[in-house]
Amino acid sequence: MRPQEAPEKLLRASLVWDGHMPEPIAGIDVRVRGRRITETGASLPPGPDTDVIALPGHTLLPGLIDCHVHVVDEALDTQPLSYQVLSAVPVLRSLLSHGFTTVRDLGGADQPVNVSLKRAVADGLIPGPRMMVAPNMLSARGGHGDKTPHLAGRYGLEIGSLADGCDAVIQAVRTQARAGADWIKAAVSGGFSSPIDTPLDLGFTQGELNALVQAATDRNLPTAAHAFSDEAVRRAISAGVRSIEHACLASAATLRLAADAGIVVVPTQYAQMYYVDRLDDELFWQDRPDSLRATYAQHADALRAGLPDVAASGVPIAFGTDAGMFPHEENWREFPTLVTNGFTPRQALGAATTQAATLLRRPDLGHIAPGALADLVAIPGNPFEDIAAMEHSDFVMQDGNVVRRAHGVAAE
Repeated sequence: MRPQEAPEKLLRASLVWDGHMPEPIAGIDVRVRGRRITETGASLPPGPDTDVIALPGHTLLPGLIDCHVHVVDEALDTQPLSYQVLSAVPVLRSLLSHGFTTVRDLGGADQPVNVSLKRAVADGLIPGPRMMVAPNMLSARGGHGDKTPHLAGRYGLEIGSLADGCDAVIQAVRTQARAGADWIKAAVSGGFSSPIDTPLDLGFTQGELNALVQAATDRNLPTAAHAFSDEAVRRAISAGVRSIEHACLASAATLRLAADAGIVVVPTQYAQMYYVDRLDDELFWQDRPDSLRATYAQHADALRAGLPDVAASGVPIAFGTDAGMFPHEENWREFPTLVTNGFTPRQALGAATTQAATLLRRPDLGHIAPGALADLVAIPGNPFEDIAAMEHSDFVMQDGNVVRRAHGVAAE
């Protein structure tokens, strides 16, 4: 269960960035009582029982938010549910220890495992980030979410949350709502890891997608659209989704349409470069599907050329990594990847704090201010000057509880 909360903590870092400032500033203390930040200011006095936490040489940031993770590896879709759940426990612990106090898990193909994991974290049974979840990815048959389709042909066994036609799509959304969805996820395009489609293939028709988004809206559930290609992104914009995941092969003109519509893009750029940068590494591909390598090779030039278009377009972004497609502990690498592709460190950090909180409709997260939840992370150095500093989180607080305190971070 969760540890007993201390009555008060006072954090003193060399620099503090509240999620809104142009850059971090010195001389600001942060007072925490219970689960919330109660005060910020210079030289705040401690009480007699205050735990004063000194963070010299560190920048204190709001707790980080990853808006696109998969805590259960899709390779485990056919494994027993108990194994899927157990495999996620160290993943959740790792994400939290790296400063990600909130994640949005965008589902798997089979059972809604993430709903139970969300509850277990909330109840204090296992450590991990606060979770918001899409239980499964809804997909047309033959689309990105149609897993191991050869089983359907041989045994009539379908793996995936599959729906064709408007009526079936509406029913699928309602089934997700019944399972405990916070979000609905739709496969509007194919993907790189799909067994029988490509990133340029389309999933739902415009009519099906319109019906899906409307059914979700009727339940006050936002929709996240998996969409790589131009036409897929345009269909998602037309349907009125809240976020577009990936958009890595969309043109600059289409990204500007998303910007004009105020739709948030979650770029997941490191997930693409993780594979593109290793295309010539034979050892890396030894145990991976030949089709995955071939698809990335086919689109490598377009990805390299197009990823900077997101920053140039002005479309609002939220930080999301697709962790699970690569080792979860590397999700921090999205920060330098965004900077390499045209975002400033301030923009990349804002995407993982204030903008992510806005996407998730959680105004109590993503910033340091009185009344906000006490989710805080301390990074050695100054990530505004060197974004690679985000690799290390020496101190992590979630809901006012210290969940990581590295060697050298001590009470005064």
